[in-house]
Amino acid sequence: MLATLLLAMLQQPTAAPPAPPSPPALEVGAVAPDFAMPGATRFGTLRNPVRLSDYKGKTVVLAFFFKVRTRG
Repeated sequence: MLATLLLAMLQQPTAAPPAPPSPPALEVGAVAPDFAMPGATRFGTLRNPVRLSDYKGKTVVLAFFFKVRTRG
């Protein structure tokens, strides 16, 4: 009986935890919130993360390259 119960518990799929809610999309022209991300150069990644606030008062352009460093 106990073995049957344990077997039944192991076979039931577990539900994935719900994803956290995503922040609302920014409007065009809105001020971007501060964020940090790993910095990289052509020689490798930087030790310290790069923060948007490091460039306060300067023009910043963000570019996303979806398939960089992938086989696709």
